[in-house]
Parts: sequence; structure tokens; C-alpha cells
Amino acid sequence: MLIDFFETLRSKEIPATPRELLDLIRALQADLAFASMDDFYLLARTCLVKDEKLYDRFDLAFSQFFEGVEAADASLSSLVPDDWLQKTFERYLSDEDKAKLKGYESLDELMEAFKQRLDEQTERHAGGNKWIGTGGTSAFGHGGYHPEGIRVGGESRHRKAVKVWEKREFRNLDDRQMLADRNLQVALKRLRKFARTGAHEELDLDGTIRATAQKGYLDIQTVREKHNAVKVLLLLDIGGSMDDHIQRIEALFSACRNEFKHLEHFYFHNCVYESVWKDNTRRFDQRISTYDLIHKYGQDYKVILVGDASMSPYEIAAPGGSVEHFNEETGQVWLSRIIKQWPSLVWLNPVPDSAWMYTQSIQMIQQQIEGRMFPMTLEGLERAMKCLAK
Repeated sequence: MLIDFFETLRSKEIPATPRELLDLIRALQADLAFASMDDFYLLARTCLVKDEKLYDRFDLAFSQFFEGVEAADASLSSLVPDDWLQKTFERYLSDEDKAKLKGYESLDELMEAFKQRLDEQTERHAGGNKWIGTGGTSAFGHGGYHPEGIRVGGESRHRKAVKVWEKREFRNLDDRQMLADRNLQVALKRLRKFARTGAHEELDLDGTIRATAQKGYLDIQTVREKHNAVKVLLLLDIGGSMDDHIQRIEALFSACRNEFKHLEHFYFHNCVYESVWKDNTRRFDQRISTYDLIHKYGQDYKVILVGDASMSPYEIAAPGGSVEHFNEETGQVWLSRIIKQWPSLVWLNPVPDSAWMYTQSIQMIQQQIEGRMFPMTLEGLERAMKCLAK
């Protein structure tokens, strides 16, 4: 079994060696991981992967090989019987029908109504406007339509849900992604602060020409290599509606990796709250306090937030408004702390700027960061780099 797993890793271009496989076997014989898929995952990654940029490839190979081995997630949606969520039909709603539907007055009222449905509902419903079910206009369930509700199971279609009651898996961005446009990296070069560091040398072409002309023979001149000394903190929105932009975001991520020597990156979902994470596959148990980021990275860092800023306004303005968890402090509070710590900050938005005026949450964030949101076009990226370079 382990040999087949090893071959799967190699097929995903992970340069694991037979020696590292033997290390894993010896670690298992020493009971360093026993009867726990999480423990085996961490042990196998430690033994077989020597570069963190390969973690994404390892996760893909791991999930492919062990698909179905680990039990399905034990999320809160297990409280809702499966047959309640089996979609059998879908009501057709015209634009006029949708306009007549009303949301709840507040997030607390929505959550209280959901708790009440859980207490009172005893059977499956479909096509209705009240109970947890499918295909209707109820605020609870999936496969239908409601302007502000709680999606339980199913797939996102209208992206109107205030809460999503399931365990969603996001994947890390792959820095091997080929750049779609070389000009993307050229735009990033506007954010440069060169410094000569170390003993590495590069050819001084002008000096070599001058010295050769003066002496009559080839006289190679060198200077210490210059490095881009700009420090960049990259905060990336991942999952949900950002899946529509994954290729462009990966291209940007690759370009940043190639351009900035001092680059740190972390993930968040929709809005930054009390924690972020480094690895999307471990985001539920390996989170990093946002306060730790603020204390660790000084004000000399340039901060680039990347996200579509498209979410329920509750996620920005209300405690407990996060689509995935109950945050004690609002997204606005955390954004204020980030702006205070890193005044040199921009937000890159993959949504065309011509559409920003139609999304309330984009306008709210745009206002809070004082207009420093830029579209993810080459022209927008150049303007963002000029803003950071001031």
C-alpha cells in the first residue's frame, strides 16, 4: 500500500526518494502515527516532502490515493437528515417573484429562525417557503432561491447565502502556474527597492566595456548582485466565489513568488477576522492569530490583499457575520487594525471595476481602505504598485 502511495506521489512530480519512504516506514513501525489519518498525513508529509511549495501537490496526491478511506466530515449538517436535502425539483421564479422575497431584519433573527426550524421540523419538505428543504423560496436548505439565507448542503448557485452550513475544502494556490501574461510580472517590478546584499556578483556590462576599451584587451568587471529588498505580505481570499478567478489569482501568486524575495502569504475567506492560515487543507486546526501577524511583521511591509470583496454586508459589519464561523469582532474592526499596522496597503479585486457599484460589500471595503482598491488588470496592477511605492 505504501509503495502504491509512493508511486502516486512521484506521478504528481513530488521528488520523494526510496530513502525517504524507508524513513516513513520506520516512523510507522515506531508508532509515531497510529489509527489517525491526520497523524499519518502530517508524518507522511514530513518524511516525503522537503519543500513547502510542494504541499499542494502532496495534498492532491494524498486525497486521490486515500479517497473514501477517511469517514465523511462530521460537520453540523449531520443534524439535518439527508433525505431533507435530496433535491427532486426546482421551482421557476421570475425576476418579479424574486423581487417580492424579503430577507430577515438581522443576522440574529435569521439564526433564531433556523434554530426554531430545527426544533419544530419533523419531515422532509421541497418547494416550500418556510422549512429546511430544497427547490423553494425558504431561507434554509439549497437548490432554491432566497435573498438572504442559510445554505445547508448542495452547491452554491446564486451566492446569496449569509451562512453556509457545511465543511468546505479549499486548495492551496500552486506557484508552478505558468504566467498568462509576461506583463503581469513587469507590472510588479514597479514595486522595487534595490539593495546590494551578500557576496554574489553579476556582470557590470558598462564597466567591462570601458575597461576593455582602455586596456585593449577583455577586462571583465563585476559588481555585487542587487536584490529587490521590498518586503511584501500577501493576504489571499480563497474559496467560494473566488473559485471563478482561480487561474488569474494563481498567475498573480506565481508572479509575486518570482519577483519578491521577501514574500509572506496567508489565506482568509471573504474578510479577514481573528485568524488566517497558511495551508488550506489544515485550515480548521492550524490557524494563525491575526494578532500574531500584526506583532511579527513590521510596518516596513507592503500589504496586498487579493479578493473579490463580494459577500454579505453582515460579514463586514456584524459580530458573528462570517459565513463559516461566529466571529466575536466585526470584519471592519479587523480591517482597521490591519490598516493601522500597515499603512502601505492595497486591495486587488478580480471583479471588473465597472461592476463594483452594484455590490454593497465592495463599496464598504473600498470606503474603509480609502479608495485603495484596484482592479486585477495590468493597468490596475501598475496603479496599485505605484500606490505602494509612495
